[in-house]
Amino acid sequence: MPIGLIGPREATVEQLQAARTLGSALAGTGMAILCGGKGGVMEAAAFGAARAGGIVIGLLPEDDANEANAFLTVALPTGMGITRNALIARASLCLIAIGGGLGTLSEMALGLQWEKPVFTLLDAPQVSGAEVFEDVDALVTRVANWLVSADQPQVINPHV
Repeated sequence: MPIGLIGPREATVEQLQAARTLGSALAGTGMAILCGGKGGVMEAAAFGAARAGGIVIGLLPEDDANEANAFLTVALPTGMGITRNALIARASLCLIAIGGGLGTLSEMALGLQWEKPVFTLLDAPQVSGAEVFEDVDALVTRVANWLVSADQPQVINPHV
């Protein structure tokens, strides 16, 4: 399963740099990234992962794959609009939010509802149950530790 990397299209320079760094770090571990496939944090993460030889899957809100950012490995046009946020949250092993607004908040809330770990950085929405980080290195370390820990669920309950 991929790691969901979520955040806004309109992002700060600091958020974009963090997304590039995270994309590269996750790709370096062999983890695939799932995102919304558009600009901003999504494009920056895809860029970082692509430079590191990683796989990035984008679930686009539109019907047209030409709307995807140029750094995706796979662009999947859903035609579902913001409803695709549920697909991103459900299909991800865990979620990492960098900044964000209501779209990011919806993905975080759904991830938590489905008992998935949610990690946040750089002004992501504050949600009870999400782990907040101040820097990329600490976040990468925590995600890596979670991925290899016994606490990681092996099967997601389909009835939640």
